[in-house]
Amino acid sequence: MRKSMFIFAALVFLVAACLPVQDTQDLESRVNTAVAQTMAAEDQIANSVEQTVAAQVPASPTLVVDVPSAAVTETPLAFPTFTFTPIVIDTVTPLPVNPTATRRPVQQAQYSCNAILRKPADNTQFNPGAHFDIKWTIVNTGTKSWVAGIDVKYYSGPKMATTTRYEIPKVMNPGDTYEIDLDGVAPNKKGRQVMTWAVDGPMCFPYVAITVK
Repeated sequence: MRKSMFIFAALVFLVAACLPVQDTQDLESRVNTAVAQTMAAEDQIANSVEQTVAAQVPASPTLVVDVPSAAVTETPLAFPTFTFTPIVIDTVTPLPVNPTATRRPVQQAQYSCNAILRKPADNTQFNPGAHFDIKWTIVNTGTKSWVAGIDVKYYSGPKMATTTRYEIPKVMNPGDTYEIDLDGVAPNKKGRQVMTWAVDGPMCFPYVAITVK
């Protein structure tokens, strides 16, 4: 606005310069009057603009919050109560050990025996009807002596020996041995064949186990 005022004053000055020569004081008075009128007009225009802008801006709404008078009370959550019953473990009291106690030895049988160094070896293969030797070494493993003439005889299974009875001719003291020799014949039936004999008592059971091809 101030720039426009100076432009307007300059125009007035130029117009005045173009007019016929007048009194200098009269010319200055006219210029001052024109400038004052221009400034008053500009102030009026500025006031009008401010009033217009103020009328167009809406008033800010007032936010009203309704706060209830009563205070909010929070109710705590209720948790269930658990009762634990401890487990009572019985205490096992070990049996007293007597360090002075001694084991009773296993009592050896009065009459017993064993057959060792057996021939043929278990599961030896033979053709049907084949001849072979049967050997058993009888040991008196008991605490009593045997009288002479103890029998060793067939008990069960296929009869693979040429006899069914054998006699031990001598007295057998504890720990004594006696070898029995028999003639054997493989049966005609194929597969595993087992023949069992018994020393009278019975005190033990010598046997033969072969495979017939």
